[in-house]
Amino acid sequence: SSLGIRIVRHLKRLERVILGYLEVSDGPEEEARLGILETLQCTIEHAWPRMPCRLPVLLRALLRLLWDVHAERGPTPEPVRAALLRRATRCLVLLDRCCHGQVKVLLEGVHSSCEENRVRECLRTVQEST
Repeated sequence: SSLGIRIVRHLKRLERVILGYLEVSDGPEEEARLGILETLQCTIEHAWPRMPCRLPVLLRALLRLLWDVHAERGPTPEPVRAALLRRATRCLVLLDRCCHGQVKVLLEGVHSSCEENRVRECLRTVQEST
């Protein structure tokens, strides 16, 4: 957050780092994933004018994270899973705001075809955000 809008200078490299961390579970406490979601949220807030061109990649990564958190049957405690889902949902809401509702449009088909309640709840939160 100390870089502010100057973060756009580093977006390409930062995006690769964010995607790498989102893909891999780092143990029961998921500290790295929780931290990188916070980083992504801050990045979206500060570099919002540049987010529409990054939407496809970030949307795919966040949806994959939602599914992975739901599907994983490892030792991750329920409060940690809930925190991951909540932060990923918050990032999706912020992306939607930056992209003028494009996320909601893209998620319409996903929401209607998803049968998993926890993932549906996250998608519904994004759809209902203003």
